[in-house]
Amino acid sequence: MAANNDTTILLRVGHSPDSDDAFMFYALTHERIDTGNRRYRHILEDIESLNRRAERGELEVSAISIHAFAYVADKYALMSCGCSMGDRYGPLVVARQPLRPADLHEKTIAVPGTMTTAFLTLKLMLRASFAYEVYPFDQILPIVAAGKVDAGLIIHEGQLTYGDLGLHPVVDLGQWWYETTGLPLPLGGNVVRRDLGPELMKAITDDVRRSILYALEHKDEALEYALQYARDLDRARAEDFVSRYVNEWTVDYGPRGREAVQRLLDEAAAAEIIPERIQVEFV
Repeated sequence: MAANNDTTILLRVGHSPDSDDAFMFYALTHERIDTGNRRYRHILEDIESLNRRAERGELEVSAISIHAFAYVADKYALMSCGCSMGDRYGPLVVARQPLRPADLHEKTIAVPGTMTTAFLTLKLMLRASFAYEVYPFDQILPIVAAGKVDAGLIIHEGQLTYGDLGLHPVVDLGQWWYETTGLPLPLGGNVVRRDLGPELMKAITDDVRRSILYALEHKDEALEYALQYARDLDRARAEDFVSRYVNEWTVDYGPRGREAVQRLLDEAAAAEIIPERIQVEFV
C-alpha cells in the first residue's frame, strides 16, 4: 500500500483474467462506484500465480483459491463477499475416452496448479496418490485432446467448452462434493491483507461487495466488459458461466457458504493435505 499526500490510498487487487472475475470487478475497474480515498490498481494473473503471490503477502487484495487460503491465513483474512461457489457443479476431470472416476488412480492427470481448490478436491475424492503434471489452466484442454496426458482437471471456461474438442467428462467435483457433504464447493474467494487494519479491511470489503452488486444490477453493461475475457465463449455461454460463479453466494457466503469453507479445510486437514486445521475468519 502507498499513500499520496496522506489522502489517497492505493491498493493493488489481483484477480484472474477470466469472465467471472472481470464481471465481479467491473465497477471497481471502471470507477462506477464511489470508493472514497481508496484507489485500486488491478493486476491480472492466473489463479495459481496469485496463490503464490499471496504466500509472499505481496498484494493488499487478491482473489485466491480456498485451498491456498490455508497457507496464508496468518497474512490475510477472507472477505465475506467475492466467493466463487460451485453449487452442485464445479471443476471437471475430462478425458479423450470415457473413463470411470476409479480409473483415474492409474492415469496421468494434467492439473492447473497444486494450490488450486480443484486439485485439493480431486485429492480428497481419490484418497490416494496419483500421477499428475502441472500445466497452465488454459493449456490443459488441448493437451488432453492431443493425447499428451490421460485426463485433465478443468477450471474456468473450459468447464463449458471441453465438448467442443470431443472430450468426455469423468467426474464433476462440485457434484461429488455435494453428494458427499450436502454442501456447495467453495472454489475461490477474495482476501485482504491483515496489516491494513480492521477499519480499512472492512472498507475494502464493502467496496468489493458494492462492485459485485453493481455488476448484478447492471448485468448487460458488466457482461459486455467481461466478454473480452471469455476465451472463445459466445455471449450466451459467457452469461451462463458468469451466472454460475457470480450470484447470491458471491454477494455473501451466508451461513451455509461459511460452513462449506470450514468443512472443506477441515477435510483437507484431516486428510493431511494441509498442515493444520484453520479456523476461518471473515471480514
